Amino acid sequence: MRILRPLTTLVSTSIVLARATPIAVSSEIDTSVYELNEAGEPDWAAIKLYEDSKKYFHEPGSDDLLGHYDTRYFGELLSYESKRDTQVHMVRAYLEVFQQMGIETWIAHGTLLGWWWNGKMLPWDWDIDTQISESTLAYLARNLNHTLHTYTAASSTLHNDPVTRTYLLDVNSQWEERERGDGFNIIDARWIDVHSGLYIDITALSETDPDALPGLLSCKNLHRYQVKDLYPMRETMYEGVLAKVPYNYDLVLVEEYHEDALVRTEFEGHVWDAAKKEWVKQPESRAES
Repeated sequence: MRILRPLTTLVSTSIVLARATPIAVSSEIDTSVYELNEAGEPDWAAIKLYEDSKKYFHEPGSDDLLGHYDTRYFGELLSYESKRDTQVHMVRAYLEVFQQMGIETWIAHGTLLGWWWNGKMLPWDWDIDTQISESTLAYLARNLNHTLHTYTAASSTLHNDPVTRTYLLDVNSQWEERERGDGFNIIDARWIDVHSGLYIDITALSETDPDALPGLLSCKNLHRYQVKDLYPMRETMYEGVLAKVPYNYDLVLVEEYHEDALVRTEFEGHVWDAAKKEWVKQPESRAES
């Protein structure tokens, strides 16, 4: 079992549950928007309206920056430092709340890759990804959907003052559909920071073809895993709190990112400092766009 050294300070959380207002999603789709406009070109504005009418979660943009905020709570782009601080509290709160409720979840994708390097998030990564089982998703949808969770910590990464944040657990209305479909609803749920709009993507794994492919689990974004590579889960530390990772985490990472991701020491304007065990941002790319 690979247990990374925990950070020196653990956070404490207090959880308050409250029902938030359910979000209405239009079910009437105008398929005519995919027709060409008068110039004989795709009508991209109409296509976006069509896509938005089918999509449950919405972001203020589609690039690496605006594509990682929830439209309902987005006010402005966070700085490099503020993003990092917000993500740290967000993932700590998520993991602690799920642990206290006895709900199994584990870190995945780029979040798992960050753990592999030093038990932290990759500092350039806007994504935080976690996974759950299909049965857990059903439980969240039926019992905890649209609940608000209040979190407190003694200090932040930016200052020594106490921090209080609130998070919305929001389950996609299309959660029961376990196939990819049109691709607009591949994210099953989100843990959203209502102060900034940043979020954690939560996807569920399902055995969609147990007769032909027993033991093969997949999410709606077509990531596939063998049960034996996931279970039994390994307990570890991530950003200073208890977390779970897949049993064969190395294999999972290599299959998704290839071996280069486990040895490459320069990426996205950051260099791996082996002595500090940290990704260090280089001065020439310091400014956030």
